[in-house]
Amino acid sequence: MTRLNKRPALLLFLLVLAILAPLGHGNYIIYVLTSWLIFSIAAMGLNLTLGYAGQISLAQASFMAIGAYTTAIMTLAGWHWLIAAPVGMVLCFLVGLVLGYPALRVKGHFLAFVTLAFNTLVFLVLRNEDWLTGGSYGLSSMPRPDFYLFKTLKQLPFYYFTLAVTVVAALVLWGIVRSPWGRAFKALRENPVRAESLGVDTRRITLLAFAIGSAYAGLAGALVSPLVQYIDPGSFGLSQSLRILLMVVVGGSGFFFGPFVGAAVVILLPEMLRFTAGYYLIIYSALVIVMLAYVPNGLIGIGTRLRERFWPQHRARGDLAKGAQLK
Repeated sequence: MTRLNKRPALLLFLLVLAILAPLGHGNYIIYVLTSWLIFSIAAMGLNLTLGYAGQISLAQASFMAIGAYTTAIMTLAGWHWLIAAPVGMVLCFLVGLVLGYPALRVKGHFLAFVTLAFNTLVFLVLRNEDWLTGGSYGLSSMPRPDFYLFKTLKQLPFYYFTLAVTVVAALVLWGIVRSPWGRAFKALRENPVRAESLGVDTRRITLLAFAIGSAYAGLAGALVSPLVQYIDPGSFGLSQSLRILLMVVVGGSGFFFGPFVGAAVVILLPEMLRFTAGYYLIIYSALVIVMLAYVPNGLIGIGTRLRERFWPQHRARGDLAKGAQLK
């Protein structure tokens, strides 16, 4: 069986595993698994911006906040989640376009500071505009989606609802990264000047990288709102953006399944280490440091490096070999 034939079987196995994972567990474990799926979506967005397009962002949590608050305000006003969530995503997409403009002029740590300032700006607006956001007290009692025949009031149905949304989001992103846009994102990451010489509109691609990545964060925020049914500005601070960045780096920046692996490490690993009582955070921090030091390409990168070493015929072709298709 070739590698291409094995991939659908592997994906089906992982999907079945995700379906069976919460069975037999209590509400808390199901809540943790649901959080893993939600942060995987946010990390997918940042992976597109950072891993594929090479544009660093420390504002992913702020877009989660925009999506969460938009969904919360609309659902509390009586709108259904299926209407509120797309509105939040569109708003994040538009704001992401605006935030992408500084990336046309500044790069590297300068761009990181710009996105950091935006994250702080959103936090201050959420905290001070209490007439809309509830201020430091936040918003609570957001209803969970009700689809008549399928209700998500309990944890297990909401997990399966989140899993379905995650699968759809992953399929959409899969199509994006394998489209001409995806090849243009990679070319922008590798060498912007060369990409432009091959006909890539680097300005448009840079803006799209921020906008699409922001929309994914908005979708994650739209799921956080009904999951926890309480949100406040402190839930979307800089620490949350750094957490999502850690997911992308640990899982493997630029690898499609990296966000899922990274989110599992950041969300699930601390729960698995709780048997060590008060030492679990120390052990978790030490493991993350070791991974960052010795596996700079992320955990997914280990498998890729081993495959390239022992099966060189499967080595991926470089993006520049597809330059004729970059339009």
